[in-house]
Amino acid sequence: MPKDEKKRRLSRRGRLVVLVVVGLAVVAAIVVTLVVVLGGKEEARSEKLVIPEGYRASQVYEAVDKALAVDDGTTKKAASKAHLTLPSDADGNPEGYLFPATYPVDKNTTPASLLSYMNTTANQRLKADHVTKGADTNGVSVYETVVIASIVQAEADTHEDMGKVARVIYNRLDQGMPLQMDSTINYALNRSTLDTSHADTRTDSPYNTYKHKGLPPTPIGNPGEDALDAAIAPPKGDWLYFVTVAPGDTRFTDSYEEQKKNVEEFNSRQASAKE
Repeated sequence: MPKDEKKRRLSRRGRLVVLVVVGLAVVAAIVVTLVVVLGGKEEARSEKLVIPEGYRASQVYEAVDKALAVDDGTTKKAASKAHLTLPSDADGNPEGYLFPATYPVDKNTTPASLLSYMNTTANQRLKADHVTKGADTNGVSVYETVVIASIVQAEADTHEDMGKVARVIYNRLDQGMPLQMDSTINYALNRSTLDTSHADTRTDSPYNTYKHKGLPPTPIGNPGEDALDAAIAPPKGDWLYFVTVAPGDTRFTDSYEEQKKNVEEFNSRQASAKE
């Protein structure tokens, strides 16, 4: 290789090195400037906490504990001191009034502030005209509407089924029939299952809607917008019974005999699945 050609190549490489060094220096200067602007330390990124529809208050507390990296039980303790705005019927129990949504979490977030945000969001939704008018039309209070919506949220698989489940609840209430909802027993027993035994239906709890007529004393979870809409304006229908025989196959009827057949099919499917 001719010597003058080698010198030219070294010269181009040298210029490239200089440009890279200058570029890195500029980036470093920007980083330093940002650090100075932010007070000499990196700013913590904002996170988000998703509260799914139907979460019970106990599940909300656990999710907040985890999101804020605090000791287990911290948020539950904070709930009684968070000055939440609750209806008198709630008797201080925030169940149903911690609205499921996505909430921002940063270094300044506390369990109390996060619960207050959820509670404020719930009250904003529940004070809307269509909610209060819907409750009046159905002959129930807004709090009772939330109770119904929480059962709908726990029982229904699809948006369409939500309205029908709500109608079943109203029909049973109108006829003085016990609701006989497995979801309320699950709440009493602090579990979530499709299998409800005869022994379960004898559970000594005000949430046992097999033993006690009417609505349970509080919501059994925190319903979302769709469940609330279903409780406010359910479709017309004479259904009194329903059972989800298989995912996506919930059958509604006003015939007890037909309901028994559907339940038998459900039990048969459950037994086969366990074999």
